[in-house]
Amino acid sequence: MKSIVARPVVAGRAAGSGLTAAEGIVHGEGHERMKRKDVLTTGDVARICNVAPRTVSKWFDTGKLRGYRIPGSRDRRIPVGQLLRFMRAHGMPLDGLDGNTLRVLVVDGDLEVQEQLKAMLDVSGKYEVQTAANGFDAGMQAQQFNPHVILLDLTLADIDGRVVCKNIKANPSLTATKVIAVSGRLTTRQGQALLAEGFDGFLAKPLEPADVINAVEEASNLVR
Repeated sequence: MKSIVARPVVAGRAAGSGLTAAEGIVHGEGHERMKRKDVLTTGDVARICNVAPRTVSKWFDTGKLRGYRIPGSRDRRIPVGQLLRFMRAHGMPLDGLDGNTLRVLVVDGDLEVQEQLKAMLDVSGKYEVQTAANGFDAGMQAQQFNPHVILLDLTLADIDGRVVCKNIKANPSLTATKVIAVSGRLTTRQGQALLAEGFDGFLAKPLEPADVINAVEEASNLVR
């Protein structure tokens, strides 16, 4: 079964902000609050790869190393996921980078399903798992937790999962995040349609542990 990784969207307005959580995701609000280890400067990458900063800038400017520029400046930022892909593609040692633990965000309004998915992933010891019950919480968690993979239920109470995925995909600080759609009575044809809408995989309920693990690993290039 093919899996989909989905990215969370926020339905309400975040406290102290004029933007809805979903808008905050699209515009990248709060991405500087992410853990520093998840987004690197060209200087950070230069130290990790043991090269000059100008070499990293050249990789970035030629499109070999993917990332984004800080709005209003020439400063470059490289998500760790993109650096890992680049280093593996070029046979570089990964010393100093933690590529073994994947962060997975489970988004589902059914607390029983949340616990079921978390238990399936916790067994292997390879995943750091957080959960959210609705679109608003999912959006806030995505910005703060910066997950590698999101298991996203399509029928959230406050927002359609497809909208969540679309907003996550539009956030430049979450370019490495993969979104897997989770839904009941999902046919293969419907799953293929979800892939065309931007999801990275899909899972049909009831969920089997092997299918969930395979979906997460298939969706993420960070899994060794």
